Amino acid sequence: MSAQLVLLLSGPNLNLLGEREPEVYGSATLDDHVEVARAAAAVHGLVVEHLQSNHEGELVDAVHGARGRCAAIVINPGAFTHYAWAIHDALAAFDGPVVEVHLSNPATREPWRHTSVVAPVAAGTIAGFGSDGYRLAVDAVASLLDR
Repeated sequence: MSAQLVLLLSGPNLNLLGEREPEVYGSATLDDHVEVARAAAAVHGLVVEHLQSNHEGELVDAVHGARGRCAAIVINPGAFTHYAWAIHDALAAFDGPVVEVHLSNPATREPWRHTSVVAPVAAGTIAGFGSDGYRLAVDAVASLLDR
């Protein structure tokens, strides 16, 4: 039996992690965070496939492509968190668990960051734990898949 696949999606500007606002997002790169997720997934017998895009439609297409193929989705939508209703709708049509993850805690930042349009279609949100958030998100997905 093959391992279950978890799609890890990274939104706009996350390709700049390690360089962009390290006081907010830390010094780890996106590749570092993906490796944390992959290591956590391996512990649970899961495999992570990752896509980063600065384009909303590409993320929507990835969610559509995950239907019937992936067991779960972990998504850090970046700024799309706050207004990308197309991502919301795509995730709503996905049959498996969805976990939203953020390196920083949007609730403690600027008011425009306090609303997530992804949260209503996610099983839960993990925010503010830096790279540990990726491990926690994969652990949450594994727990949801075991139910």
